Amino acid sequence: VQLQASGGGLVQAGGSLRLSCAASRRTNSNNGMGWFRQAPGKEREFVAAINWNGIITNYAESAKGRFTISRDRAKNTMSLQMNNLKPEDTAVYYCAVSRSSVGGSSVREYNYWGHGTLVTVSS
Repeated sequence: VQLQASGGGLVQAGGSLRLSCAASRRTNSNNGMGWFRQAPGKEREFVAAINWNGIITNYAESAKGRFTISRDRAKNTMSLQMNNLKPEDTAVYYCAVSRSSVGGSSVREYNYWGHGTLVTVSS
């Protein structure tokens, strides 16, 4: 499975971005998926996850109320709508496919990763 994340860019604080993740084939249709991010000098951290059928979602506290994760199983894609962005959201964002049907919050639960897309939020 190859994952391609896109949609990053430079935005002012308070602005919005929509990240997309496209999978190369339907292997992930029964797996959970998630978004993680990594800021310079920091460890990769959980942002949001979604289960195999898109019904159950999970968010980091920092993302709750501002970010929305969704997926389209027919198109084999996943998205992350990010609103009210803050400078502390600046990071490389990675999409990933979980080993299970549930989208968890641990990096270890994911076995396929995209290359990431850079999000920069200016103050």
